[in-house]
Amino acid sequence: MRAAERGLAVAALTAMLGACSMAPAYAPPVVAMPAAFKETGPWTPAAPAEAQPRGAWWSVFADPTLDDLQARAARANPSLAASAAAYAQARALAAQARAGLLPEIGGAGTGTRYHRSDNAPLRTGGPDDYSAIQLGASLSYELDLWGRVRNLVAASGAQAQASAADLESVRLSLQAELADDYFNLRGLDAQEKLLIDTAAAYQRALQLTQIRHDGGAATGLDVGRAQTQLSTAKAQISDVAAQRALYAHAIAALVGETASSFSLPSAQIAFTQPRVPVGLPSTLLQRRPDIAAAERRAAAANAQIGVVQAARFPALTLGGSAGWQSAGGVDLLTSPNSFWMVGPQLAGTLFDAGRRKAGVAAARAAFEQAAQSYRGVVLGAFRNVEDQLALANRLAAEAKDQDDAVAAAQRTEALALIRYRQGAATYLEVVTAQTASLQARRAALALDARRLQASVDLTRALGGGWG
Repeated sequence: MRAAERGLAVAALTAMLGACSMAPAYAPPVVAMPAAFKETGPWTPAAPAEAQPRGAWWSVFADPTLDDLQARAARANPSLAASAAAYAQARALAAQARAGLLPEIGGAGTGTRYHRSDNAPLRTGGPDDYSAIQLGASLSYELDLWGRVRNLVAASGAQAQASAADLESVRLSLQAELADDYFNLRGLDAQEKLLIDTAAAYQRALQLTQIRHDGGAATGLDVGRAQTQLSTAKAQISDVAAQRALYAHAIAALVGETASSFSLPSAQIAFTQPRVPVGLPSTLLQRRPDIAAAERRAAAANAQIGVVQAARFPALTLGGSAGWQSAGGVDLLTSPNSFWMVGPQLAGTLFDAGRRKAGVAAARAAFEQAAQSYRGVVLGAFRNVEDQLALANRLAAEAKDQDDAVAAAQRTEALALIRYRQGAATYLEVVTAQTASLQARRAALALDARRLQASVDLTRALGGGWG
């Protein structure tokens, strides 16, 4: 009974010591939280839209080509694949650390034939030729008295979670960058169509001016101005085509294809400007993968403090081995040939000139660095949201005024042509009206593309779509 009581006492003491941990109690670093976003407006409602899917957030634009490009990028983008490999590595390292919670068992077998020298030192007889056969297993287990192994597991697990969040950050950035480039390209398609139509109108105006010139109702100056307008429009078509090619090449790289083999046909698409839902600022901390990654790295750094703290105390390892050993023969696995050994080992450092103390100081500084990095990421996230909210709402108001400007410029252009045909105005008045009209319409198309980009960037700032 006394032996059983002693065994229970030893087990209870071991369990109590195993519950020790040298890591400080962890809580996420504190960041001042605003009650609401400052930049709100009619373009973005201040409540989440639960019906909107979280993953394929770009589906709100209802464009099959964009859907296909996003799918191709998810399959073949090199940066995304590299991030996925980094996550797989982090998971493997976490599994490797968890293995330290269990005993390590090994096995070995040897068979050796010996011949002793006649002049061997201290030889006192025995056979000159003999065999040694051994088959056995060994066990080694570190009793985690100070939480070193458990904190290693916690640190590696937090790092794996941070790597998973990194993967989501790369995925979200890839999706947003692809959408940005795509909307820029489609904006240039719209501008190219506008310039082609404008060049055709300028060609007709040049023909009218030439007829009037031949009839003596217009001067050569009018013809020269009409030709200048036409040539300028054609030059702008070439410039837009060059810009479009660059965006097409960028999209090719994002979807993992060479620019030489990638093509994207021109298309005229009237996108609907989405209303991006905006929730409470506190929700941002739960949605942004970069914030999650920064917080998990702070948690890993906190656990690492426990690892280096535990290194200042002795390590208790339980070891043992057992097996069979003989000098030859066929009856190896018998009781007379058996052997075993079991016992604890306590090892610690008596003097290290402050090396472990410095390691603890370094680990605490690393945690402070991670905590401040987390705060910086959070502040940057709030700034990103406020920036994109301001841009989205201001661009919405600008678009309304720009539409009014386009309508007024087109009326002016039509009136100028009527006055010119009737001989009540010079062609300079027509050129001025045409230039203003083209500039207003190109500005409106560029503004549409910027608004689409703003909605994409706001979605990225909020951590993705809602669901």
